Amino acid sequence: MLACAGTLAIPAFVIAQDAPVPMPRPADRMPQVENGAAADEPEAEAVTAEPPEHGGAATPLVSAATATEAVAAIAAEKQPVTLTAQITERGMNIPEGLVWRVFDTRTDSSGELALAAKSEDATARLQLVPGEYVVHVAYGRAQASDTLEVIEGDNKKAIVLDAGAMRLNAAVTGDVSIPINLLRFDIFTFGSESDRTLVAQNLSANDILTLNAGTYHVVSYFGDINAVVRADLRVEPGQMTEATLYHRAAQVTFKLVTETGGEAIADVEWTVKTTGGATVYSNIGAFPATVLAEGEYLVLAKRGDTVYNREFEVRSGPGREIEVLTAVY
Repeated sequence: MLACAGTLAIPAFVIAQDAPVPMPRPADRMPQVENGAAADEPEAEAVTAEPPEHGGAATPLVSAATATEAVAAIAAEKQPVTLTAQITERGMNIPEGLVWRVFDTRTDSSGELALAAKSEDATARLQLVPGEYVVHVAYGRAQASDTLEVIEGDNKKAIVLDAGAMRLNAAVTGDVSIPINLLRFDIFTFGSESDRTLVAQNLSANDILTLNAGTYHVVSYFGDINAVVRADLRVEPGQMTEATLYHRAAQVTFKLVTETGGEAIADVEWTVKTTGGATVYSNIGAFPATVLAEGEYLVLAKRGDTVYNREFEVRSGPGREIEVLTAVY
């Protein structure tokens, strides 16, 4: 079971850092050099004009190789690039919490796209050589990618993340609160169980997670045994989805006593089984505690060579104490 609240604006978080310079050209794209010259290029030969008829020195002409190098040098000059991101179309620029990565579209020697630049500024101001790039921006778990063409002059790029946020909580049916240390959440992509991908794990109650808009599969764990609730929740662009999931379970504690309400006996080995015989919990101590989903169980309390047992039922609600009497063998 779950309950969803209204929507709110998404908060942001600041992480500031100077943007690094682009990576050098990958080695697999560097020309092979033999004897100080590129192997696949002919040696440049100086070209001179014919000597003048009336004497005087010949005027050297610029070689073809020199001209090519001059053009390449101009083309390789870094140009300014400004990157911004918005939550929604026509929304304000996100003021903080962004991580930018710019990749070369050509692969490096390992077959991966080479990282050309990275920035954690909300507005990334980079210097990039003219060419084609792929820009990736992350905002929490929300992310987006787009192509970027850098040309001579001032380059600007804005990316729309189309993102929202989610905040989760849980309680026991009947509005019994759950201790925060016994509660956690996992978030998966939407779809069949075999197709789901983990998005975030071990979230605490009231954690705010930024996500791309869409539907997600949420799993709430109360304790570590079998109290689990699942729900599919929708995240809308520019809004926060708040939901409370309800568990049908309860906290239980065990103690071995010689009489009802008596002192707990120490050094007891505890085992809890389902009615089908499956063991779901085991511990050693005088007063162990756990969380169990609604249902019927059998608890075994072993002290020395003697085993005491009791059948009991867990109902959704406040925690309860299960006493096992030594008088009942």
